[in-house]
Amino acid sequence: MPSLSDWFRKKSSGTEPSARAQGDWRGEVEALEKEAARASLPFRGTPLNRAGDLCLRAGDRDKALSYYGRAIDAFLEDGQREAARGVANKIIRVHPQAIRTLCTLTWLDLAARHMATALLHVRDYVEAAKKGGQEYLTADQIFSMAEVMPQDEFLAAAADALDSLGFTERAVQVREWAGGEGSPHRITDPEELATFCLHAAVGANLRNG
Repeated sequence: MPSLSDWFRKKSSGTEPSARAQGDWRGEVEALEKEAARASLPFRGTPLNRAGDLCLRAGDRDKALSYYGRAIDAFLEDGQREAARGVANKIIRVHPQAIRTLCTLTWLDLAARHMATALLHVRDYVEAAKKGGQEYLTADQIFSMAEVMPQDEFLAAAADALDSLGFTERAVQVREWAGGEGSPHRITDPEELATFCLHAAVGANLRNG
């Protein structure tokens, strides 16, 4: 697919190059929108993701983020957690302070047992929440993560996050779990934990939308 700069350099009689270029990518996006509308659920996220890519390359950041968000919704609804993670990472590259996406992405990291990236995303999630004034909702989400996670490494990070958000009592509780046998609600079975985290990601996506 030619780049925008290639389109802008081309000339043809009776048509402005920029107008033609704009029509090209917008037409492709419309076709992908129709494809998504016709597709069954397992195949709905892919054209929405591609539409987001087209919008981003064309410089329409807001529209790209909207399509990426819809793609995540479709992938999550179908249980495609890795596909949803991939699109969520695209959003974070474009919009590092996307609070909703950071929450969803952290749950998906935990579902996939990507602990290193989960710890990084918790940190970014907290910083974005503080800037966006969403400390309370973020503390609820992180505490919920700590309740089910059996790994002391995550519990320690969650406690630090809760301290940073100003929820000292919850941080103390989580540190007690880390120093003992974990939360009474911890989930030690990997598949059960993955399923729970995926459902939590769906819920977080809806609540934060």
